[in-house]
Amino acid sequence: MNILFLILSALIGYLLGGIPVGVLIARFYGNLDIRKTGSGNAGTTNVLRTLGWIPSVITLVGDCLKGVLAAWIGKLLGGDAGMLLGGFFAVLGHDFPAFMGFKGGKGIATSLGVTFVICTPVAPWLAVIVLAIVAVTRMMSLGSLVASLSYPVLFWIYLPEGANRLMFMSFAVAAMLLSIFCHRSNIARLVHRRENKLNFGRITHISKEYMRKHREKRAKK
Repeated sequence: MNILFLILSALIGYLLGGIPVGVLIARFYGNLDIRKTGSGNAGTTNVLRTLGWIPSVITLVGDCLKGVLAAWIGKLLGGDAGMLLGGFFAVLGHDFPAFMGFKGGKGIATSLGVTFVICTPVAPWLAVIVLAIVAVTRMMSLGSLVASLSYPVLFWIYLPEGANRLMFMSFAVAAMLLSIFCHRSNIARLVHRRENKLNFGRITHISKEYMRKHREKRAKK
């Protein structure tokens, strides 16, 4: 195994992960700096609360694609080890982007994209867990944390025959710990019952307002 290819996989993964999709979408769609709005987070949830449904879905897809590309390129360069390194560093790049003062998102969407490549059956379960918990509690952080805690268990169940179980499980545990670390402030608020909940009515209202503004801008051109 060529160590240079593994290093390259990690570097490419980090650079891909560092692409600030949420920041770019917020500037294009709402002409604002998402890092100075709402929670200050550059991920999908803050875009959802601030700009509404459409830009948040675009952010979600973009962040997922970063993970998909990082893991796929890593696999081409370094096999399973390159795939896992590329995927993990994509999440690191999303969470701590060097060109944005190491202030990014929390890696859930990017982790989902990585998972689609490295252990496809796990990805739908993660989505179901998050959506089910958010539907009941309206707390994205709680859904993300439960999905993160489930990650190693799901990997253990769905890893294909012949996979290097130690290597894949090490990745799954590391990804879980990284997610918990990035959600540490949410955990504190959850413990003290002060965590913010999604207000779907308000999000829908915000979405309609931005759509109205865009229609008015197009009409003036």
